[in-house]
Amino acid sequence: MLPVAVSGLRTVAVTRYVTPLREGGSLPALVEADDGFLYVLKFRGAGQGVKALIAELVVGELARALGLRMPELVFAELDECFGRTEPDEEIQDLLRASTGRNLALHYLSGAITFDALVTTIAPDLASRIVWLDALTLNVDRTARNTNLLMWHRELWLIDHGAALYVHHAGPDWAAPRPRLFPQIKDHVLLPQASELAAADAEGHARLTPEVIRAVVALVPDEWLATANPDVSAEAQRAAYASFLEARLTASAEFVAEANAARHARI
Repeated sequence: MLPVAVSGLRTVAVTRYVTPLREGGSLPALVEADDGFLYVLKFRGAGQGVKALIAELVVGELARALGLRMPELVFAELDECFGRTEPDEEIQDLLRASTGRNLALHYLSGAITFDALVTTIAPDLASRIVWLDALTLNVDRTARNTNLLMWHRELWLIDHGAALYVHHAGPDWAAPRPRLFPQIKDHVLLPQASELAAADAEGHARLTPEVIRAVVALVPDEWLATANPDVSAEAQRAAYASFLEARLTASAEFVAEANAARHARI
C-alpha cells in the first residue's frame, strides 16, 4: 500500500467565540472562523501548554496518513481583542495567554460519543486504532474517555493531546530506549483488535520516514520555541521524527504487548 501524501494545514482567523466546552482541564471552545465554519479550538495557553497542541497535530495527522477518519485540523489565529470582552475571568486569562496561533478541529455537528456497549467496531479498524495509540503512547482512549465520535455512522478520532506524553520528561526524552506501554490494557477497542499483525504491516507501509518527517514539519516554529526555547526548532523536529521512527522500528514489541493485554481481557 502506498503512503499517503501529507498536506499542509489551512490557517483561519477566529471571528466569534461561541461557547466554552468544559471538558477536561484544557477548556477548549467552540468558535466560528472567517471561513464560516465552526471549530473546536485547542488553546496554546491551556494548562497542558503547547506540547499538547504538538501531540494533537502530530498524532492527528499520523492518523490521517493511516487512513483513519480525523476532523480537519487547522491553525487558528486568535486576536488579542477576545480577551478584553470575555466576562469570565478564567476564560479571559486563557484567551489572553493564547493570542496568536492555536490549533482547531472542524466541528462535527450532531456527532455523538462512541459507546462500546452500543456500537461494535470491525476488527480491522479497531486494530488500526489500537496500533496507532500504542505507537504514539496515547493514554487517553479508555472506556471512561474514548475520544471517539460516531458521525454519519462512521467512527472519527479526536483529541490526541495526551499522546507522546514522554515529551514532557525533559531534554533527552527522545533518546532510544525500551518503552513499555502497560496502559494499552485499558484501550476501549482492545477486545476487538484481533488483527494487530495486519495493522502493523499496514502501518509500516504507510508511515514511511518521509511521511513521518512531513507530519513533524507541520509543527510551527513558534510552538517549538515556546516548548523548549533552548533547543532549535530543527533539532526538536528531528527528535520527534527520531522517536517515532525508533518506535516504529520496534513495533513488534508493542504489538506483542497489546496482544498479550488483549488475551488477558478476553
